[in-house]
Amino acid sequence: MTDDTTAPYVAVLGGGVMGETLLSALLGGGWTPERVEVTESAAVRANELASRYGVRTGASNAEAAARADVVLIAVKPNVVGSVLADVRDRLRTGALVVSVAAGLPLSFYESRLAAGTPVVRVMPNTPAVIGKGASAIARGTATEPGHLVLVERILDSTGLVVRVDEKDLDAVTAISGSGPAYAFYLIDAMAEAGVLLGLSRDLATRLAVATVEGSAALAAESGDHPVVLRERVSSPGGTTVAAVRELDAHGVRAGVVAAAQAARDRSRELGAAYSS
Repeated sequence: MTDDTTAPYVAVLGGGVMGETLLSALLGGGWTPERVEVTESAAVRANELASRYGVRTGASNAEAAARADVVLIAVKPNVVGSVLADVRDRLRTGALVVSVAAGLPLSFYESRLAAGTPVVRVMPNTPAVIGKGASAIARGTATEPGHLVLVERILDSTGLVVRVDEKDLDAVTAISGSGPAYAFYLIDAMAEAGVLLGLSRDLATRLAVATVEGSAALAAESGDHPVVLRERVSSPGGTTVAAVRELDAHGVRAGVVAAAQAARDRSRELGAAYSS
C-alpha cells in the first residue's frame, strides 16, 4: 500500500527488538513516520531509532499514549502493570490498546484500563523481524471486528497473522512462539551430524539451513500434508526411510510433542504469576 497520512496515529511503547519490529511493520505497511512514535528510556537507543526510521521518540509513555489512536505495548511483562498505570488516564476515548507482552491475559489489561477500552493480545514470534513470522491475535470484551482488521493491517508485513480465542494463546505460544527454537535446535543437530560425518561445520550448517528453509517453503506453497511430502522423499528401502526409522526409534516426535506441552504449561504458569 502507499503511504497513508490519514492512518491512525500509533504509539509504540518500548523500543526493544519487538518494538522495532512493530515500528518497521508500520512503516512497511504504509504508515508515514509522522504518524508513528516510539518510547524508549535509553537515550542512545531512542536516538538510534529516530535516526534509522525518522520517527518521533521520547521517554514518556503517558505523553505518547495521549497522542495516539493505537497504543502498542512492547515492554517486558513484568513492567506492563506500571505502563498501564502511566497511560490509563491519558488514553484517548476509543483508543485501541494492543499488547505483544507474553503471558498476560486480556483481563489483566481490562481491569487496569477504563471500562470499555478495546484491547487486543498478540502472540508474535522472532521471524517477524524479517517478515517471516507467525502471529496470533485475540480480542478483548470491548474489541470490535474493525479493531482486529486494523491490527492485521499493522502486522501484515510481519508474516502470517491468524485470529484465535484467547484460550488458545498458550497453545499458540507452544507452537509458533517457542517453535523457532525447535527449528534452530533441529538445524544445529543436522549440522552437528554433518560434522560427525566428515563435512566442515560451515558447509554442514549452510546445508542444514537451506534444507529446512526449502522444506518449509515447499510445505507452505504445495499445500500438501507434511506426511505426503515426507513420503515423496522416502523411497522404499532407501536412505530416508532408514533415517526416519531412527528418528522414531529415538522418540523425536514424542519429544517435540512433550516440548510443546511443557511450553504451554509454562506459558500458563507465567501468565498466572504476572497477573497475581
